[in-house]
Amino acid sequence: MCRNIKTLYNFEPPATEDEIRLAALQYVRKISGFNRPSKVNEAAFQDAVNRIAAISASFLDELTTEAAPKDRLEQAAKARAQATRRFSG
Repeated sequence: MCRNIKTLYNFEPPATEDEIRLAALQYVRKISGFNRPSKVNEAAFQDAVNRIAAISASFLDELTTEAAPKDRLEQAAKARAQATRRFSG
């Protein structure tokens, strides 16, 4: 799966509509092979993004867990530190 799609579940604050839509867009780009579709494919591309975003939002709303939500800023800092270690030499 695409490395750019980030986990959106069980964070505080919860994932926003924009984050869910960006993940859907990245997914549609990945499976279609289009960064930007041609005019003839634009409607199908946007429809797929909209439908996947809606399904993803519904899915995230339906999930349950006993685990405490992860702090979004703390997780981002960990990811930056890991990237620094990975790419520093």
